[in-house]
Amino acid sequence: MVGYIFWDPNPTAFTIPFIDRPIAWYGIIFALGFFIGFYLLMALFKRYARRCTDWTEDVLKKKALLFSERLTVYVIISTVIGARLGHILFYEKWSHYLSYPMDIVKTWEGGLASHGGVIGILIGLTLFFYRSRKDFPFLSFKRIVDLMVVPSLLVATLIRIGNFINQEVLGIPTIVPWAIIFGHPIDGSYPAARHPAQLYEALFYFLSFVVFWRLFSKLLNPVGRLSGLFFITTFSFRFFIEFVKEEQSHLLGEKFLTMGQWLSIPMVLFGAFLMIRFRKEREESIDLKA
Repeated sequence: MVGYIFWDPNPTAFTIPFIDRPIAWYGIIFALGFFIGFYLLMALFKRYARRCTDWTEDVLKKKALLFSERLTVYVIISTVIGARLGHILFYEKWSHYLSYPMDIVKTWEGGLASHGGVIGILIGLTLFFYRSRKDFPFLSFKRIVDLMVVPSLLVATLIRIGNFINQEVLGIPTIVPWAIIFGHPIDGSYPAARHPAQLYEALFYFLSFVVFWRLFSKLLNPVGRLSGLFFITTFSFRFFIEFVKEEQSHLLGEKFLTMGQWLSIPMVLFGAFLMIRFRKEREESIDLKA
């Protein structure tokens, strides 16, 4: 293990005085992702709305701010609720929460599942769409999902960096030269040279973020193509990266496929459905330039 990188940072960034409440790096990075995502969403909305409305710049700025603020609130709430419930349903023993139901709300103790977060976000976007149709009549539900792709990839990048600092979502033991020894894995396992699976995911999500940002305008038509590509590429990667990650679910035991892989399959199929269903659709078809 002499040549491997030893990683053992303090997961606590600082402690709030007087109340002695620790603030974790994970929480800070999580919040930072949504903060940056808010401005990305506003910029993308402006790029799209300029092409399909006759709003003045002043009106556009106000509408973009309203859209981004309202949607961000929906997404934050639905992400946390969906990710927490997803973790409990897919990765934990239900008997514990039946005995201690208040533990369900203890998100600060960890336990958020990305697949559950995605499901929660889709439900949140549905609620947002029905509430905001009068304010943004030119936006369909599918277009709102398209607009969420780029910010979501950046948030996913930062979340995986947070997981790396927390020493969670561990890779399997390996002898590759870039392996990392986690000093205090959050699952209590013995320190061993492992694949830095969190960094693999963070790198993939960041590169996807760059590609989708640059090709945003070109991929918008037909509606649903952008989100279809997102679901196919992201969750195909999630399926294969699971082969170098430790199983996190207590429900499956020793199986050929991990819980993450089983949950990724319907996401890929959903992306394929979007690509096929809207391949020839030309609603909201606007000649957008990159």
